[in-house]
Amino acid sequence: MNHFIWDFDPVLASFKHLRIHWYGAMFALALLSNYLLMHWIYGREQGSTEDVDRLLWYCMGGSVIGARLAHIIFYNPHYYLAQPAKIIAIWEGGLASHGGVIGVLIALYIYQHKASFNYWWILDRAAIAASLSGSLVRTGNFLNSEIAGIPTQVPWAIIFSRIDMIPRHPVQLYEAISYAAISVFLFYRYKTSQTWDFHGQLFAWFLILIFSARFIMEFYKVELASYSHDLWLSTGQMLSIPFMLIGTFILYRAQRRS
Repeated sequence: MNHFIWDFDPVLASFKHLRIHWYGAMFALALLSNYLLMHWIYGREQGSTEDVDRLLWYCMGGSVIGARLAHIIFYNPHYYLAQPAKIIAIWEGGLASHGGVIGVLIALYIYQHKASFNYWWILDRAAIAASLSGSLVRTGNFLNSEIAGIPTQVPWAIIFSRIDMIPRHPVQLYEAISYAAISVFLFYRYKTSQTWDFHGQLFAWFLILIFSARFIMEFYKVELASYSHDLWLSTGQMLSIPFMLIGTFILYRAQRRS
C-alpha cells in the first residue's frame, strides 16, 4: 500500500543562530486565538476589554511553566536530571498538556482575585479558548513530526520520514480534530445559553471531553515516558483519569446548582 510521506521542514524561519519552529508558531497562534476570543467575551459580558492583556500573560505563564514541569517530572526526569541546562530549552519541545491545564488553573485562580467575577466565570470561558489552543498545538506537533503514532496499515496512515519509514497513525491530527470539535461544542453551548451563569458546567465538559479524547488517543501513540512501568495504561492515560473524574464531579455539582 502506498502511504503519504510527510517530510515537512519543522523550521519556519532561521536568523543566524535563532530558529523558529512551526510548533512555536502554532503555540503563538494559540495564544493569539485565546486573546481574540476572550477579548470578544469580555466585550460581550463585561462591557470592557482592558483586563484581557493581563489575562493573556497569566495564561501564557501558567501554561508554559506547568506544561514544562509536568513533562520533566512525568515523562523524562532522568534526561533533565542529567542535563539540567535543558530544562529551560522549551524551543526543543517537551510540553505536557496535563501540566499545562494545572498551570493555567493556578494562574487563573491568582488572576481572578483582582477581577470583578468569580473563579467559575473565568474557568467556563477559558475552557472554550483552551480546547481551541489544544487543537492548534497538536497541529504544531504534526508539522514538527512529533508525538509518533503506533505503526499501522490503515489507508490514512502517514510515513513521518523524519522519524522512520514506517506507516503510523497520524495521532496528532486525531487529537487536533477532536479538540477543535470540543471547542465548537463548548462555544455552541455558551452562545445558545439563556443565562451566563454556568456554575462550572463548560469547564466540567472541557475536562471530561478533552481528557477522554486524550485517554483514547493514547492507545494509538508510542509511549513518551522514558521509564517503564508494569501497568497496561500509559503515563498519559493515568494522568487523564483524575481530570475526567474531577470533571464529572464538577458537572454533577453545577447541574444541581442550576
